[in-house]
Amino acid sequence: MEKSTGINTKYVLFLALVSAMGGLLFGYDWVVIGGAKPFYERFFGITSSATFQGLAMSSALFGCLIGAAFSGYFTDKYGRKIPLLFAAFLFIFTSIGTGAFNSFAVFMTFRVLGGVAIGIASNISPVYIAEIAPAHMRGKLVAINQLTIAIGVLGAQLTNMFIAEPVALGATDAMIAGSWNGQMGWRWMFWACSVPASIFFVLMWLVPESPRWLAQAGNIDKSFKIFQRIGGTDYAKQETDEIIKSVKKTNGSDPRVTLSYLFSKKLAPVIILGIVLAVFQQWCGINVIFNYAEEVFAAAGYGISSTLFNIVLTGSVSLIFTVFSMFLVDRWGRKALMLTGAGGLAIVYTIISTGYYLEIKGPFMLFWMVVAISVYCLTLAPITWVLLSEIFPNKVRGQAMSVATFALWLSCAILTITFPFLNKGLGTSGTFVVYAIICVLGFFYILKKLPETKGKSLEQIEKELTGSLLS
Repeated sequence: MEKSTGINTKYVLFLALVSAMGGLLFGYDWVVIGGAKPFYERFFGITSSATFQGLAMSSALFGCLIGAAFSGYFTDKYGRKIPLLFAAFLFIFTSIGTGAFNSFAVFMTFRVLGGVAIGIASNISPVYIAEIAPAHMRGKLVAINQLTIAIGVLGAQLTNMFIAEPVALGATDAMIAGSWNGQMGWRWMFWACSVPASIFFVLMWLVPESPRWLAQAGNIDKSFKIFQRIGGTDYAKQETDEIIKSVKKTNGSDPRVTLSYLFSKKLAPVIILGIVLAVFQQWCGINVIFNYAEEVFAAAGYGISSTLFNIVLTGSVSLIFTVFSMFLVDRWGRKALMLTGAGGLAIVYTIISTGYYLEIKGPFMLFWMVVAISVYCLTLAPITWVLLSEIFPNKVRGQAMSVATFALWLSCAILTITFPFLNKGLGTSGTFVVYAIICVLGFFYILKKLPETKGKSLEQIEKELTGSLLS
């Protein structure tokens, strides 16, 4: 127990870490395909088709859209725990299935189902953490979800590098397709995800339901007991009293959340804010460095084996700067970090674009790509999830988060599908100019529209963003 606050820090941290394993699996499953890409593309014979390449890379994203679209309804109806258990099961099932067959159509099907798991986990894990976290710790605890995403990303990158055998310079597509990498290596890259997925499934049985969801559903006694274990009797009374007031003012005679209510005039500004933040996190463009590492690093003068090492380097950097963000989010605040990210990426992308335009190769380009990833992982990557988990009112949090997450994955799908065509039409230099312009627009939107939320209870944020508690 923390003497200064009465908060059972170890217990809260345990709950946050278990829930954040959904983020770890999200990160692994999201990035593993980047390292497997040079090998499964040769195996399935799609290296000459931008369409099939884009579909393979974005197949999980379509699943993310499905998972995000339906998770809001199920999480509001059944709570946060059951959907996370289902996501854990899906991660196990799909990680095994993705590498088990020789059909490209079956490969795509399992990637879509794996995306459903990502969509569920990316929606619910940060919400669960936000709902169990004391206000003064919420930013740091929700940022743990981004930390585990970074761990999952690095884990996938290390796994890919250790599994893959060295590829000789000048190796043809046929040689790579017939090698161990092309026949079995890419399969083991996907299969490895089943290990942490199984651990997540087991540990999720040990955590309680979200106390805020329980209170919203009318189970005040259960909610009180969980809050009591988190912070003692006085803390539990304070939290449940605030939630009861919120429930009474928001539920009225009908506790259901309809689409017309969700998109009502009173809620529209905060819903739009959440959607724009979610879309911007993706359209800032950083994920092309992970998802299309082979093309991005090839344009900078690196071969396949060097690219795998560079991917691990960028993953290590992302983990380090995500840790830094955890110490800054509750000190600097959300808005300052978001502005730093948008402005910083605009500058770095301009430098990267210039480097590609001048055909600069090697360490110079690698350095600035690492800087871009550092800025993103310090700011936009974790802080967007923190904001999305806390800006929506209690009554609509599950479904509003679902809308924002759906928008996030839809924009990510568009980013992933369009990159091969932008890269072919504008060149890598021109493509990064587009992302720089988006970052400038994002900077001014955040400057004008985003309020500061650090240190405030979820109920306080609800009151400030909607003018009063919803009625």
